[in-house]
Amino acid sequence: MKVRAAGVADIAGIRPIWNAVIRDTLITFNPVEKTDDDLAALLVTKAAQDHPFLVAEQDGGLAGFATYGQFRGGLGYARTMEHTVILAPAAWGRGGGRALLCALEDHARARGTHSMFAGISAANAAGVAFHAALGYVQVATLPEVGFKFGRWLDLVLMQKFL
Repeated sequence: MKVRAAGVADIAGIRPIWNAVIRDTLITFNPVEKTDDDLAALLVTKAAQDHPFLVAEQDGGLAGFATYGQFRGGLGYARTMEHTVILAPAAWGRGGGRALLCALEDHARARGTHSMFAGISAANAAGVAFHAALGYVQVATLPEVGFKFGRWLDLVLMQKFL
């Protein structure tokens, strides 16, 4: 598994991975699929903020991606980040998520980040277990804060001090 910075040429590989998760799962509460323009703008924004947007390559294609950003707005939160890690289903359990998240944590740590959060759908038990295996601790469950596919969903907040 190779992890590297994403570029504009990766948008065509990122979009179907992300949109399948949006369209078909409860992993994200967002119901709106990403466009090429959305992803191009996100890459520019992340670069301007010195927040990475990484991809994992496996078997000649993209296996997934990851990024992070400030947990909440304002200077008081400048050292607390929240990440996103999304893998194609074929890449689950093959080390890509771990490689991506460790690379994000290394990047954040080098820039003085104190802690990293994960906001995980409670319907995503594999995501909760993945984060726990990497040292994240559940600090809260926010009941019924998401709505998708006609049902209310809980959000699990997990934190790791870097």
